Amino acid sequence: MTINREIPGPGQESVWDYPRPPRLQDCTKHIEVVVNSVKIASSRRSRRVLETSHPPVYYIPQTDIRMQYLVETERQSWCEWKGTARYFDVCVENRLIPAAAWSYPEPTEAFEPIRDYIAFYPSRVDACFVDEERVRSQAGDFYGGWITNNIVGPFKGEPGTAGW
Repeated sequence: MTINREIPGPGQESVWDYPRPPRLQDCTKHIEVVVNSVKIASSRRSRRVLETSHPPVYYIPQTDIRMQYLVETERQSWCEWKGTARYFDVCVENRLIPAAAWSYPEPTEAFEPIRDYIAFYPSRVDACFVDEERVRSQAGDFYGGWITNNIVGPFKGEPGTAGW
């Protein structure tokens, strides 16, 4: 299968240069999550997961999240790299957003640094920002990647990518 990869310009990253298995990277960019005009997360201490064909997923320390808006659910999924994920509903001003966030409470050894960190689906909340740039969502219900102007694809999850 031939994939028409975009060529990164100056200051851009290609998701096709990201590794598999994925890599964890500290991030000091300003990360924000907003629901109903309420900033529920704001951090300069996030960690991002970089994986071939996927935009980065940002994990935010719980200490930088207004946890009163998150309700842990019974939902779980499994990642071969990170372990078992647990999900959170987000509830702000009587608006409930099911499974809008997830975490790895007992991650694999390689991903131990994201214990007590939570990631948000940008497609499910009102807005996510990286250094004040509003992110675009990775396509598909399963994926939680954050697309910014400095990331080029094509990205897993878009039509025709099921076989990647």
